[in-house]
Amino acid sequence: MTIQRMDHVGVVVEDLAAATAFFVELGLELQGEAPVEGRWVDRVVGLEGVRAEIAMLQTPDGYGRLELAKFHTPASRSGDRNAPANTLGIRHVAFVVEDIDAVVAGLRARGVELVGELERYEDSYRLCYVRGPEGIIVELAEQIS
Repeated sequence: MTIQRMDHVGVVVEDLAAATAFFVELGLELQGEAPVEGRWVDRVVGLEGVRAEIAMLQTPDGYGRLELAKFHTPASRSGDRNAPANTLGIRHVAFVVEDIDAVVAGLRARGVELVGELERYEDSYRLCYVRGPEGIIVELAEQIS
């Protein structure tokens, strides 16, 4: 058995509209939104009585996708929205951007803060972590030419 490709990363959120707006403003394209419920989804995710909404977003190059999900039922378990970058589990989503200074300035204007600092990694990238909606850590990387 071999993997053909990575399809998407799923992130559960409380405020689907706000999270979707954040990632659209960052440059992802909303592919669609849909309700999800029924026995088939219960069986897939191993929960009973699932009623959820999802938003599927795609990177401009068409290769990366992000699924945001809001579970109405059953109730979601809350996590630590301020968990540090070394907490076990999926910890961040990374995007390559153009003009990282402008992107960070735009995010700061919306109240988004850096997790650490904007730094240079060798002669490859300038990068930083920001904490997006609901504590999602987003890595931004600008390739150095």
